[in-house]
Amino acid sequence: MTQAETRLNPVLIEIVRNGVIAVTEEMKTNLMRTAYNMIIYEALDFTVGLFTATGETVSISLGLPTFIRGMAETIKAKLKHFGKDGIEPGDILLTNDAYITGSHLNHMTFSLPIFHEGELIGFSCCMAHWQDVGGTLGGITTDIFSEGLQVPIVKYAKKGVVNQDLVDIIRMNVRIPERAMGDLRAQITAVKSGEKRFLELIHRYGRSEVLGSIAAIMDQSETAARARTRDIPDGVYEAESFMDDDGISVGAPIPIKIRVVVSGDEMTIDLSDVSKQVRGFYNSGVTTGHACAQVAFKCLTSPTDYPINDGSFRNLKVIVPPGRVISATRPAPMRWWMTYPMTVIDTVFKALVDAIPSQVIAGHHADLCVSLVHGIDPRDGKFFLAHMGPLGGGWGAKASEDGISGTVCINDGDTHNSPREQLETKYPLLIERYALIPDSGGAGKHRGGLGCETVVQALTDVTLNASIDRAHCLPWGLMGGLEGSGNQVLLRRNGEWDKDRVNAKILTAQLKRGDAYALRSGGGGGFGSPLERAPELVREDVRQGYVSLGAARDYYGVVLDPKTLAVDAQATDAERTAAEPVHRSRVERQMTPVRSLTASELSDKRDEHPPIPCLRISCCGMVSFPFLDEDELRP
Repeated sequence: MTQAETRLNPVLIEIVRNGVIAVTEEMKTNLMRTAYNMIIYEALDFTVGLFTATGETVSISLGLPTFIRGMAETIKAKLKHFGKDGIEPGDILLTNDAYITGSHLNHMTFSLPIFHEGELIGFSCCMAHWQDVGGTLGGITTDIFSEGLQVPIVKYAKKGVVNQDLVDIIRMNVRIPERAMGDLRAQITAVKSGEKRFLELIHRYGRSEVLGSIAAIMDQSETAARARTRDIPDGVYEAESFMDDDGISVGAPIPIKIRVVVSGDEMTIDLSDVSKQVRGFYNSGVTTGHACAQVAFKCLTSPTDYPINDGSFRNLKVIVPPGRVISATRPAPMRWWMTYPMTVIDTVFKALVDAIPSQVIAGHHADLCVSLVHGIDPRDGKFFLAHMGPLGGGWGAKASEDGISGTVCINDGDTHNSPREQLETKYPLLIERYALIPDSGGAGKHRGGLGCETVVQALTDVTLNASIDRAHCLPWGLMGGLEGSGNQVLLRRNGEWDKDRVNAKILTAQLKRGDAYALRSGGGGGFGSPLERAPELVREDVRQGYVSLGAARDYYGVVLDPKTLAVDAQATDAERTAAEPVHRSRVERQMTPVRSLTASELSDKRDEHPPIPCLRISCCGMVSFPFLDEDELRP
């Protein structure tokens, strides 16, 4: 027990623990109830939190995990800018500086200093996504200046008086000002709610008691994190993955290399070998680099410990040199900041699979899979900007269970997709289809989760932008598991779908009325050899439509009667015996990631063959495993 805890009633510590959680949850609820854009009140693209007077995280609501460091560092930057003596009761501080928040200009961050009897005791903060902050609407941006209005660290309000000049500047630089101003007011409501409820906690239990309890909670979080880190074997662990491209140098992979060092009760996550910042808009700021490490570390050491606070990260060291894609420097473009970080987190898990196989997951689809559609609504003649998504996709399997399906990527944590009915009501769009994709989950002893497909028809002429990645860096399997399918975007014009695309990026595509596009999120990777999956589980997957009859045979070596779905045990044994050397060689000898099958390769296979190479030499062997010789193909 720490010195702080010995002076405090443990019952009071638990009251304060739940109290600060309740405060941030109320902030979250009030923001959702008063926001004007669906990306806030439906998708939940925001995070709110309480912070100490020095900017340490006390509690953040469930929201975007990667906002955790951005909000804390934004408060610290505001403190440095104004100085403690330059902040007064009634002030509300604002910035959307991408190189401080770590994300893009759409994230307006309001911070309200909390005073008690004239002394600064904390901050209430809200970072939320505005659908539009000006800037170019489509295409790849190549610097921050083309991405919208940049708001430096300023006082939105000073001693309770709103800076109307600032409000007017913001209003003039957004395309739909009435919605932007509504979201602004909603954020102010959120931070004022945090101030009110935190002060009520102070008044009820006493300032020194509440602040002391917060310090004790942080100490407890540190103790727990250190104890769980000691359970990870000491060592140096490395892994590598890659992104498709930066949208400019099409087809040029972006490397993501991770190094994790565990020593006793401390962990170092070294991001030095992550790719240098790119010309396209997939960069993020250094606070996001730190957040990637913190999210991975939190998942590994204290995933269910609340409130989320800075004590949990005291034994984590993060090395993030400047100028990487997750520590970009001005004027690097940042608009699609969220894509690469989630693969960084995935790769940390990948690095640690040999050390703690029961605590990591295989690769997941790792993209928001959103599309932006704009045009003129024929119903009222007004400009509209529709944010379609996030779509949700497949998560990787674990050592103990299958991956989950249709779930938003790890970067966005608690965010949701937008209801189809609301999208159709608000915009001139028709959702033709929204469904899970059979066979998209990676095969394994435990199967990866399934991706989703949505088909959106334009009911008027529109412009489409989709900046999706991980079409080629497939969600990897672990411990012998196979890959999940990659992300994909397709266009349908004049009733015809396009074929092979070099990536999953479509920029400023013009769609006529009646045209459509499809977003297909990837599936999660499998865990363990698919040849060890119980045949009855494969049969149940087929019965529920998650796996097709053909895939049951080609990926799992399970033969089912097409009418009764009964397992043919003898044929299954033969299939698995034939597939075992292929699977073994694929896992042991193939050092580069498996690629998706091309449209031309798929055209020679059975109908609806998944885009992942299967384990049948007669089907995919020569395409996927050119290194195998005849001797290795014999059982």
